[in-house]
Amino acid sequence: MRKPDIQIGNSNSKSSNKFKLKETAIKKASIWCLLALLSLVSVAGSQTGAGTEKAVAALEQQWLEGQKTNNPNLVAPLLADKIVVTEADGKVNDKAGTLAFYKNTKWDSAAYDDVKVTVFGDTAIATGGFKGKGTDAMGKPFDNNERWTDTWMKMPTGKWQCVASQATPIKM
Repeated sequence: MRKPDIQIGNSNSKSSNKFKLKETAIKKASIWCLLALLSLVSVAGSQTGAGTEKAVAALEQQWLEGQKTNNPNLVAPLLADKIVVTEADGKVNDKAGTLAFYKNTKWDSAAYDDVKVTVFGDTAIATGGFKGKGTDAMGKPFDNNERWTDTWMKMPTGKWQCVASQATPIKM
């Protein structure tokens, strides 16, 4: 048995259709506004990431400049107090050991290539290649060709510092 349609108030099909059309238009407008807002948030986030990538890449260049000029004072503020550095020969250094290494190493040349920075919130991973020639603390000449990975963190002060660094020799 078919149940009768129950209508409340004075409703007719024309006004019901107008209401549905308005409701549909409002829903579509709301969806477009939401999509526009999400797009703006996404663009703002990617611009911040790009700015961080450039900032960390500039810090890597400052580190390289400290090596080129045999000036560990350029490198010191870049390193977190508890940094862990794994050298290409497998030795692990802290901040003091790393700065002593740079102080006692004389670089004739030092260069980076293929530097890339990837940002993950308040952490950035920088990778690249390094070629350097010089003499070590014992006066022994060296010619290094390495790949490196540096992990940077944005500290509570807002300053980016390297918390871990690792180098791997490349066999020629």
